[in-house]
Amino acid sequence: MTNSIHEMIRASFRCEDMVKCVLGLKALEIEAYKALLNQGPLTAEQLGVLLHRERSTAYRALQNLIACGIVYRETKSIESGGYYYEYVGVEPSELKALVRKNVDEWYSQMNELIEKMDDKMKALVIRLDEEETRAQTKTK
Repeated sequence: MTNSIHEMIRASFRCEDMVKCVLGLKALEIEAYKALLNQGPLTAEQLGVLLHRERSTAYRALQNLIACGIVYRETKSIESGGYYYEYVGVEPSELKALVRKNVDEWYSQMNELIEKMDDKMKALVIRLDEEETRAQTKTK
């Protein structure tokens, strides 16, 4: 994984890398999402088996995916009483829309910051000039 946008532009960046970057996901979470798409609804235990991880690890990955909005859970009733949860991955088109929304929001915020750069740079130059003037008057 790259560390900067500059590196991303020059690297062979894949869709999976972009989704991880934009949504702040880890490789295991991407694997969990893909497993849900391929297998359909799964419990945390079933997902853990598929991923060769403990149920608790699968559960943490599912919680992060739910927080991102790309997985949701459904409550299933047990005939003898009780319930359990099955986790479902959203359709790829929904994931795409979410990623696009996040990128668009980020782009808008970055453009606002870029527009403010001139004022910030002018203020910095003025402050540096003032500090230099003060330093020169102290040495005289």
